[in-house]
Amino acid sequence: MQYRHLQSAGSFLLTVFLLAAVCSGHGCSRRVYRVANLPPEFYAPATLDLEAINLSGLADQSISVEVIQPGDVLEVTMVTDYKKLTTTATPVRVTDDGCIVVPLVGRMGVSGLEIEQVEQLINSQSIARGIFRNPCITVTMKQCHTSKITVVGAVNNPGTHVLPRGSTSLMAALLAAGGLSKDAGTEVEIRHTDSRSIARAMSQPHNPLAGADGAASPVAYEQAAAPAVTKVDLAAATVGAMKIPDLSDGDVVHVSKRTLSPVHVIGLVKEPGQFPYPPDQELRVLDALALAGGCSNPVAEKVLVIRHSPNSAEPIRIEVSIQAAKNGRDNLALAPGDTVSVEQTAMTAAADVIRTFFRVSFGGSLSWF
Repeated sequence: MQYRHLQSAGSFLLTVFLLAAVCSGHGCSRRVYRVANLPPEFYAPATLDLEAINLSGLADQSISVEVIQPGDVLEVTMVTDYKKLTTTATPVRVTDDGCIVVPLVGRMGVSGLEIEQVEQLINSQSIARGIFRNPCITVTMKQCHTSKITVVGAVNNPGTHVLPRGSTSLMAALLAAGGLSKDAGTEVEIRHTDSRSIARAMSQPHNPLAGADGAASPVAYEQAAAPAVTKVDLAAATVGAMKIPDLSDGDVVHVSKRTLSPVHVIGLVKEPGQFPYPPDQELRVLDALALAGGCSNPVAEKVLVIRHSPNSAEPIRIEVSIQAAKNGRDNLALAPGDTVSVEQTAMTAAADVIRTFFRVSFGGSLSWF
């Protein structure tokens, strides 16, 4: 009886070997690449290392607080009567078109000038306009203009942040938002919503937003010009490959997120399924097998990596040897969306038959695998 059972098992094992050999010799006719001869256009894309991006390349040229800009508040102190030492101190705001209105003296453009130059300008204009004969003018910066920038998307601290004068670069905005998050991509969109352009248009005598009598009329939101949008590639911008405009009050910065497709592991593994592709590190074949709990068959050796490449109309198939991967040769770097399949072979089929036979014959008392 024992002999007949062994004879039957041997016949079944021979049949499995023959079937496996036929399958392996007459399988899919599609070309299968080896790791050693994989064309470069089918390689997995390089992992984005956000820490390697030098954000200092996004900084703009520093603006001194001594240089007057729209939105600044100056304090103009004037001594006009030396006998009585009459002194007046008046705060004046720099308008959107870069001008100030000094009491008695009038309107003058000061944007782009330094404090000392503004003092000289007010002094000369006071004399030229016949207001004072020899005034003493002192100008101080009472309050620098700040910009409110909204940063959303893949940053650690999204929200609206106040940037001081001289720090309105994209780098300053990202740092104020806590820096890039781990799932951040390299694409940044800047939506310019500066209200000063509308204010300047409203001030024009024949602008389309003004009424028939020249007075400004209420304008619906839909009538305003669409905000300009600037798209920035961080990888290119940080090396000076593109020019980034300064940010203005009200701008919105959106940092895109990377959407990485998961890696699927199927076939002869203990826990098949899909696993997230790590955003900040490389994933290789042995890593994927480890995530799936390892191989369910001890002699499993053949792995097929199925990859959807933009350089190929059909998915490509890459054969990997597990033993060669362990030796450091075939441990292929995976791409997001890859499918890793541990294949059935003649050896794995035979191992399954032997394991089944001994479990049935000896009631599971022996465990060879």
